[in-house]
Amino acid sequence: MRALRPESFEVRRDELRELVRRSREMVLLAAITGVLTGLGVRGFEWVVEEIFHAVLEAPLWVTATAPAAGLVGSAIVLKFMGGGASPSTSDEYLRAFHDPAYRLRPRHLAARISASVLTLGSGGSLGLEGPSLYGGSALGSLLQSKLPRPFRGSDHRTLLVAGAAAGVAAIFKAPATGAIFALEVPYRDDMARRMLLPALVASASGYLTFVTLSSTTPLLSFGTFSVQGFELIDLFGAVVVGATCAIGARFFAKVMRIAKGFSLRALPFRLVFASLSLTCLFFISRELTGMPLSMGSGYEVFREWLFVESDIAIWLLVAMFLIRCSASAFTVAGGGVGGVFVPLVVAGGITGRGIAEVLHDGREQLYTGLGVAAFLGAGYRVPLAAVMFVAETTGTPGFIVPALFAAVAAELVMGEQSITAYQRRPGTD
Repeated sequence: MRALRPESFEVRRDELRELVRRSREMVLLAAITGVLTGLGVRGFEWVVEEIFHAVLEAPLWVTATAPAAGLVGSAIVLKFMGGGASPSTSDEYLRAFHDPAYRLRPRHLAARISASVLTLGSGGSLGLEGPSLYGGSALGSLLQSKLPRPFRGSDHRTLLVAGAAAGVAAIFKAPATGAIFALEVPYRDDMARRMLLPALVASASGYLTFVTLSSTTPLLSFGTFSVQGFELIDLFGAVVVGATCAIGARFFAKVMRIAKGFSLRALPFRLVFASLSLTCLFFISRELTGMPLSMGSGYEVFREWLFVESDIAIWLLVAMFLIRCSASAFTVAGGGVGGVFVPLVVAGGITGRGIAEVLHDGREQLYTGLGVAAFLGAGYRVPLAAVMFVAETTGTPGFIVPALFAAVAAELVMGEQSITAYQRRPGTD
């Protein structure tokens, strides 16, 4: 009977067995990548938090000038340790994703992570997720490149995406967000579906490793977020939030493009300008709110202000929106290293809270979450990841339906704009 089998059947069977074997190996490698990334991200976060807390407890003049010192230190590290490496993090992942010849070099990885510790630990207004995503993707890419040729798989991006997913999942303690974001962000209006399984495995292992060393408490769960459901009027409000956040995200994206262009100017000039601007914003925010809310990634804006104050004047919300956007832009303009995911989250939270004060008093928490989903989804063109992010980081899924309305409205109004220039349209690889 064996002799009667077609030769093509034997070949296909052997190919199928080889595919299954390699798939199992890539899943195992994705899990290993996730564990290593989770360990690295936990250490990175711990160092940044320890430095930042020390800065906040220092004398006033030290706290006020710390972001400027961080920019100077970052510039020195990138120039001498990184050999003139750029401060880009998330964009590096997108460049490596779309260009098989582009390499994430270990020297640049060490320099950028060190510079991000200085930037973020000193109070720079960027997020930890950029270096976490970049570090995970660089680790995954390096690991895959070192494997024997038969084990590398057919796509150079497999462990690159897995590492990126693990980095985001770990730093946000949100495994689904990590996987979706890593797959969704390379394209506009599409996803890198072929890397779904490695991304899911790496996200889960990265998340489990991280929370084993910290806690499972959701990132934005401060004991005050108590949204239980939504009303029909909230669907209308969600559309308003989405459209408004898209306009704000277009403004933010333009400001960040200007800031990135400014960061290419002569080093002394941009450092002085950015440092003076950040110091002024520190004193302005402290005068308006009694807290240095212009500093740090921005979680304090939720923890100590948006989720605490029952009544905030519209003019103050507008002022803080401009302060936070400006602080992030000046940090980028000065050559600081960090992510813009969390700055988008903060801007969206402030926007949503402002709309709640106008449209639906008493639903501030719901509208704050809707603003986060809409602003983040529009800025990075990742509506699914944005909705999932708020669900996981608040531990409150009751707003998901209105959040989808907000994200869709934001996506439509956002048009072709994006916070990054390295995203591509589907089918352009």
